Amino acid sequence: MAALTATTPITPVLADVVDSVREIVQRGLAPEPTAHLAGQALRRFLGRPGLLTPGQRTGDPDRYRQHVLHAEPDGSFSVVALVWLPGQRTPIHDHVSWCVTGVHEGEETERRYLLESDGQTSRLVAIEEVLNPAGAVAAFAPPGDIHRVWNGGTTKAISIHLYGADIARLGTSIRRTYAEPAEES
Repeated sequence: MAALTATTPITPVLADVVDSVREIVQRGLAPEPTAHLAGQALRRFLGRPGLLTPGQRTGDPDRYRQHVLHAEPDGSFSVVALVWLPGQRTPIHDHVSWCVTGVHEGEETERRYLLESDGQTSRLVAIEEVLNPAGAVAAFAPPGDIHRVWNGGTTKAISIHLYGADIARLGTSIRRTYAEPAEES
């Protein structure tokens, strides 16, 4: 699990991100179009100098670090920076709400899964692996949001995440984790 750091400094660029996401969330659309529109809005801020403070760019040598940048007072969305040092990864997981990820710096690898069921048993099947470079955005909403993310590179990676929930209160966006499929163990 990520080391959680609540951070309060809001840079002018981050304030623009928050304003853009707020306008989209206030439309009251379903989760999937909300995530898609929020992803489009986030894309134009990725890679911009001044988005994060130096403290919000710090990693943790033991696990990826989660910096909560903003949690909307009504709990409708959060903005989080994840800082990944080389080799750090998430467990296989799904989410509590719609989610957008945008790579701000470096690159991340994502493996997406499908939960197949025959009515009595279920198993995870890897369906896609994507290398997300700086500027890449992915938007999704449950169900169908099972994945694992990691930094397979040799330098730090930073991604900005938008969630349709109050991550400062919840502590994580992960709803549940899954055991690795036998072929990946």
